[in-house]
Amino acid sequence: MAEHSFQVTISTPDGTVYDGQATMLVVTTTGGQMGLMANHVPIVATLAIDLVTIKHSDTEAADEVIAVNGGFIEFHDNVATIAADSAEASGDIDINRAQDAKQRAEAILANVSDSGSQNVNDMKRAEIHLRRAINRLNAAERPM
Repeated sequence: MAEHSFQVTISTPDGTVYDGQATMLVVTTTGGQMGLMANHVPIVATLAIDLVTIKHSDTEAADEVIAVNGGFIEFHDNVATIAADSAEASGDIDINRAQDAKQRAEAILANVSDSGSQNVNDMKRAEIHLRRAINRLNAAERPM
């Protein structure tokens, strides 16, 4: 790859999801969206539940999209390392399973709201499950 590329590795407790070169990496941290290119200043940041876009050229058709459900990114010496809680490449996502997870989370949220339950932990857990399901669906909808 060109001299303006860098190494990207995305790992989860279950194994490596991506290991390759990129010309740009777009991530969403808890502080906002960030684009990383070769020779970027070193950083360490907490990742939000969102998509990670790996660009290989100037055309969108070459982009790879990974649904990342939290974790950390470290970038130094032209190496980006993402340690994610979980991650799935857009082409590996089972859309029906993700839609089912979304519906289950929505039902739990509706049930907690309707019952007037004040169980904050149940509500937060369901909100996280909903964000993860929506993130997976967003990744699956992106062209590969």
